Amino acid sequence: MNGLFLLAAETDETISLQEKIEGYAEAFTDPEKAAAFAGNIAAAIAIYIVGKITVRILIGLLEKGMTRAKVDVTLASFLANIARYVLVTFVILMALESLGVNTTSLAAIMGAAGLAVGLALQSSLANFASGVMIILFKPFRVGDFIEAAGVSATVESISIFSTLMKTGDNKQIIVPNGSIYGGNIVNYSIKPTRRIDMVVGCGYNDDLRAVKAFLTILVETDERILKDPAPVVAVSELADSSVNFVVRPWVNSADYWAVLWDLNERVKLGFDERGFNIPYPTQDVHMHPAAS
Repeated sequence: MNGLFLLAAETDETISLQEKIEGYAEAFTDPEKAAAFAGNIAAAIAIYIVGKITVRILIGLLEKGMTRAKVDVTLASFLANIARYVLVTFVILMALESLGVNTTSLAAIMGAAGLAVGLALQSSLANFASGVMIILFKPFRVGDFIEAAGVSATVESISIFSTLMKTGDNKQIIVPNGSIYGGNIVNYSIKPTRRIDMVVGCGYNDDLRAVKAFLTILVETDERILKDPAPVVAVSELADSSVNFVVRPWVNSADYWAVLWDLNERVKLGFDERGFNIPYPTQDVHMHPAAS
């Protein structure tokens, strides 16, 4: 019985296929049907040509709108390409439908293929979404020195999927945008000024007022240190082996490292000249003779 059903199914399928072939053959032999088929082809070609022209006009308007809205060039180009591909796909489907092709199943196949591609490219899509957010909200720009995704470096370029960075020793690092936007971003360049935080310790036997006066003169006489906000010099802690001062001057962001290094050097040299002590860890070792 099963064999008979399979044979019947195969016979029906064969008949259906034969009917389709005969229908196509009749379309070319029957003048009326041939004319109708030629009209469908002409309509499909017209739909495609007009659709392409319309897509070109719409994409041009979209690009002009994004340019006026000052959308980032990289993002604008990417969005324009995506819109172009989607609209052209719709135009092709409309042209095929005018030919009598069942586009419903074709659209379902394309949707399933898109879903499969999306699942295979989850990480890339996450990087794309993060790249869009970075370009739109601009937590950093090209040329900024940032700390993100475990990297501290200068931003050289920002693309849709990754950010190109350069370290201080001239190494190039390509960081996925998903890793950057998924964590904390520290931008050291976004503000025009920065505060230097130093902790300077002196000995308990040193003259506290003299040490504070020296540190105050040190930050007040450096022309690179800003007057507003005023620098802070204060005793922050009575530690185990030292009295610790906080020294917090404000400088322009570009002068941060140069001023920090100079202050460290001048503190050490000034302490040596004035006889101030800089406590450091020491260890006393007591030797006891062994019992005879």
